Amino acid sequence: MEYRIMLVQEKLLKPIMEARYLTVENADRYRSIIRFFYLQYEKMKYRFYLEDVLEELKEDPYFRDYTSEQCQQDLNALVGWKNLQAVQDTKKAATIEEFRNKKFRYILSDTTVEIERMVIHLENLAIEGSSLEPTLLERLRIHLAELEKIVSQPPERVYAWWKDLESDFIRLNQSYQDYMRDLNSVRAEELMKTKEFLLFKDHLIEYLRSFVKSLQLNAPMIEQQLRKIPDAQTDELVSKVTSHIMSIPQIDTQRKEETVYETILGSWKSIREWFTGSAGQPSEASRVFDLTNDIIRRITRYAARISERSNTGANRREEYRKLASLFAQCSDMNEAHRLAACVFGIERPLHLKGDLARNTQSINSSVFEERPTMLTLAPRVRTYKERATRTGIPDRSAEKEATRKRVIEQAEQERKLRSGYIHDSILDFASLPQLSPAVRDTFLAWLSKALESRDFHAKTEDGLNYRIENPEVKETCTLNCEDGTFRMPAYRLVFDLPEESLE
Repeated sequence: MEYRIMLVQEKLLKPIMEARYLTVENADRYRSIIRFFYLQYEKMKYRFYLEDVLEELKEDPYFRDYTSEQCQQDLNALVGWKNLQAVQDTKKAATIEEFRNKKFRYILSDTTVEIERMVIHLENLAIEGSSLEPTLLERLRIHLAELEKIVSQPPERVYAWWKDLESDFIRLNQSYQDYMRDLNSVRAEELMKTKEFLLFKDHLIEYLRSFVKSLQLNAPMIEQQLRKIPDAQTDELVSKVTSHIMSIPQIDTQRKEETVYETILGSWKSIREWFTGSAGQPSEASRVFDLTNDIIRRITRYAARISERSNTGANRREEYRKLASLFAQCSDMNEAHRLAACVFGIERPLHLKGDLARNTQSINSSVFEERPTMLTLAPRVRTYKERATRTGIPDRSAEKEATRKRVIEQAEQERKLRSGYIHDSILDFASLPQLSPAVRDTFLAWLSKALESRDFHAKTEDGLNYRIENPEVKETCTLNCEDGTFRMPAYRLVFDLPEESLE
């Protein structure tokens, strides 16, 4: 990624006088006046007399003792800071004396409008809700598909297309960041551990999964579209957008064409790198995918713990009631002692942690549904030592032989997969039968390698070449697997199979 060194311009060295009303003494009066002007500005009312401002403020008990002299002083201060513009009104002057008194009407400046709009946004920042919008990904995909036709249009048409694309991308980037920030906050973490969270847990998970589905469906297509765009087309796009911006007349604003061009080009690179990555780094889209899935797993884990705690209490009461009835049925004390030894004499179980192979990658599967794994444990005593064979050179022959066998078995497995699911040199994902998790992972690994290449060609572990027949497919299909279903684009892989494998 290229970075341009920012040059300190003269405008950066000057203070913003219009922002003084937020921090100076009597800021409560200045902010109230500006807020009145801003609210009226939203209603398309722009000019007000001193009497209008005074009447509005005195309606609030806080300004009960507010005088006309104080209001005039505040208005003069705001005019001096360029928050307000004072325009003399000579139409209502009936005498020379009234003309000399200079009755003014006050107008809110454009800079102050933007400052006050920002202040209102900051005031509502804590209560404004963030959201994930899956439709933005679809909109981006549709917009990028129109680039080849749009780039040949006049600059004003290209500019309108670019603003829509840029606006959707900014909304997507900001909305997911804000939403993920809220879900990863301390407050959200504490809420997930409460029983009340169970009431909307399912709705939240479904909401996140809908976003993940849209990301899985659209992100690879958008990445393909961006990788296929030639540099010449990008230059033409940026040049036409820059040309239109420079053609817009601006008062008291000097824009350099080079700066505008670099800004537009930087925005385009940001969009591209968000979906494709850069310099060997994963794309932001993949990070969003992983982050969202992690949150879903965390929510599911917290919910399981809450349910387990609730159920444990209820079951424990029933167990104690049943145990009391068993003790009451004992014929003598000796029998009661034997029952107590059986019930309370069991050692506490030891829970072992490890990176063990799972039968499924489903986040809804419990560890209690997994098949048991045998582990060999060495005694944790100082006197125990494993017998080691003393040799000058470590013997690695067994490890090498195991590695060789594993490679041969993997190659044989891939050959069986080809013979079982590839027909007429084509692997059609839409026509596949029910797959095991291992077979599914192998096929998806092949597909991923081909999608990452520029020409959609790739090679298997045993050196077999293949390609994606329909990289721009829009139809989807459903893979039926032993551990669930998987929805994906209906890709077709074409293999260069040797003649012996086709028999």
